[in-house]
Amino acid sequence: MESDEEIRRVPEVGLELAGPSTSGSREATAAAGTSSAASQAASAARRRGRSPADKEHRRLRRLLRNRVSAQQARERKKAYLSELEVRVKDLEKRNSELEERLSTLQNENQMLRQILKNTTVNRRGGPGGSSAGGDSQ
Repeated sequence: MESDEEIRRVPEVGLELAGPSTSGSREATAAAGTSSAASQAASAARRRGRSPADKEHRRLRRLLRNRVSAQQARERKKAYLSELEVRVKDLEKRNSELEERLSTLQNENQMLRQILKNTTVNRRGGPGGSSAGGDSQ
């Protein structure tokens, strides 16, 4: 299996300006000693337009880069979703802890209100009792 670096690397292929038959004409030009003329011809070919082989090479390189980029985007998305799932679990746990605490505090509040109500009623003499509090003998 290929490593991540091997997958992401875009191979460099030798550029051929006029197709496969140009290597023979380049050798003939080099043998004639006119290397500057060959470089000028290559420069002129670049200015006029791309050869079909060059266009195809560039298209293939672009497709490969796009494929690598798409794979990286999928990996980033997968990592992002994993982080979100972990965050959801943490938030759900925190939410349940807070709901439990809320329930406990509500029960405690209700109990304290009941105690306060009973204490207030007893100080006033309570229902059916005398308001003097037993000093009337």
